[in-house]
Amino acid sequence: MIDPAESFQGKNTLITGGLGFIGSNLAHRLLALGAKVKVVDAALQGTGANEFNLRDIRSAVEIQNADLRDPGVALAMIEGQDYLFNLAGLVSHVDSMESPQIDLEVNAACQLSIVQACLKHNPGIKIVYAGTRQIYGRSQYLPVDEKHPIVPVDFNGVTKRAGEMYHLVSYRAYGLHTTSLRMINTYGPRMHCRDGRLNFLGEWIRRLFDHQPLQVFGTGEQIRDLNFVDDVADALLLAASDEKSAGQIYNLGSPEPIRLLDLAQLMIEVFDSGSYELCPFPAERKRIDIGDYHGDYSKIQSQLGWQPKVSLREGLARTFEYYRQHREHYW
Repeated sequence: MIDPAESFQGKNTLITGGLGFIGSNLAHRLLALGAKVKVVDAALQGTGANEFNLRDIRSAVEIQNADLRDPGVALAMIEGQDYLFNLAGLVSHVDSMESPQIDLEVNAACQLSIVQACLKHNPGIKIVYAGTRQIYGRSQYLPVDEKHPIVPVDFNGVTKRAGEMYHLVSYRAYGLHTTSLRMINTYGPRMHCRDGRLNFLGEWIRRLFDHQPLQVFGTGEQIRDLNFVDDVADALLLAASDEKSAGQIYNLGSPEPIRLLDLAQLMIEVFDSGSYELCPFPAERKRIDIGDYHGDYSKIQSQLGWQPKVSLREGLARTFEYYRQHREHYW
């Protein structure tokens, strides 16, 4: 397995969407590895971008507020970069159905601009794209591997697949080093918690702190798997630093798939207070719900040596501790 500590020392690294949840955690990790870190983020409303996420390292990173929908931005940002962690994008499934044109612009057209800029002006750059399990739609079998049919249930799944394919075709046709990580529900410090439009776990965390019952939609029997954000950062670093990842798609996943009812009970137990209630699905969520999902991550495990290290119980405890100290910046 490649040691990321040897790959990023003194290297120029760019994180698009770096004011967001995963991007900001990755920025902290890259700085600790000795990398030079540049963050680009449009800070669009509802994306989870939060300047507080980089407060502790603000003086050590370059932050550029720029919208990738501007054709000139992609060209300007990639010059001289060794690595690009392309986390820019819209992830709200509900919002994608309500505002599909914006979803298309950010998740597809902007991604094409990025890879074209890299092909023309920095073809040696290594890119890791933040994909999603949402593109699979409703599972036809479990666990879901990378060969599972792609039948998205919402517009976000369509545009995220398009963004992914712009990266992969750029590898197949031109040799641009690109990798896609199809991420599952990610949780941890610096997560958006104001509502559940980006991640239901953020809303559940806020409800626990605000002494409100967790709202479990449907029967609560739905299966999910979750990754702590540090494990996702590990996957991003490995994918960027290992040559074997070029042109590959990797599922992320967890050895601890869990029913939503059991997750609610575990969160209440770890938090040491709280309650939950079963609620009917809101119509806008019911029509795009994927049912059960459990990802098969054996490919990235065998090829890159990645596997989750943080148990769900430990990750929740660490997450709650972060918000006990900083929740006023996330509510």
